[in-house]
Amino acid sequence: MTLAATLRALHVPGTPVVIPNAWDAASARMVEEAGFPAVATSSFGTATILGYGDGEQAPVDEVLAAATRIARSVSVPVTIDFERGFRLPPAELVERFTATGAVGLNLEDSEPSTGAMVDPSEQADFLAAVRAAAGSDLVINARIDTFIRRAGTPEEQLRAAIDRAAHYLAAGADCVYPIGTSDPDVIQTLVKEIPGPVNVGFGPGDRSLSELTDLGVARITFGPMLQRHTYTKLAGGILPAIRSGENPFTV
Repeated sequence: MTLAATLRALHVPGTPVVIPNAWDAASARMVEEAGFPAVATSSFGTATILGYGDGEQAPVDEVLAAATRIARSVSVPVTIDFERGFRLPPAELVERFTATGAVGLNLEDSEPSTGAMVDPSEQADFLAAVRAAAGSDLVINARIDTFIRRAGTPEEQLRAAIDRAAHYLAAGADCVYPIGTSDPDVIQTLVKEIPGPVNVGFGPGDRSLSELTDLGVARITFGPMLQRHTYTKLAGGILPAIRSGENPFTV
């Protein structure tokens, strides 16, 4: 079985694949060594280590090089947050992306620079073109941004997310990621009405992974939260301890 097929098979509603988001080769190896079956990244985490802001501000060559370092450092499947594809034509996107060794990617449906939602038919056409170029070699996780972009009332955001999900799955996406909601009722509705695997993000304030499992999601990721938590510990405790002359290893 290929790494792409392995990753695709892990997406089981009600028995979700939990994929911690790494930000470099070292953290990716930690994820694998902890026993997780796959490694993900976040665009924010990648941009941070490269010295740029999020939102496709990092040069695509550097993002692809970072993906290559992560993919070659582990033996499990790697899926990369590739934002909106950095304006690469689908065939070029697939050619350059698959060369990294990663076998999955997130593609989002709002413009990184403006936050404007892309027309769902336009996004579906883009995803279909990526699928046609990739065949079965890439696991496409179609991110849906209606919640984080606050596109309408809460009910309108929900209905739009469900409608977009249907378009994207029909276009060839393997999974959809309606990012930005942690409401159990909303997640349950998404899972019930979306005809395919649903990815949900987990972050501070969320109750438990088991709750998301019970709601029937197929994939749980963490975005930049693990990196932020690690860096907060460094900046908020360890470095101040060193500055004050304390033992940083007791913080």
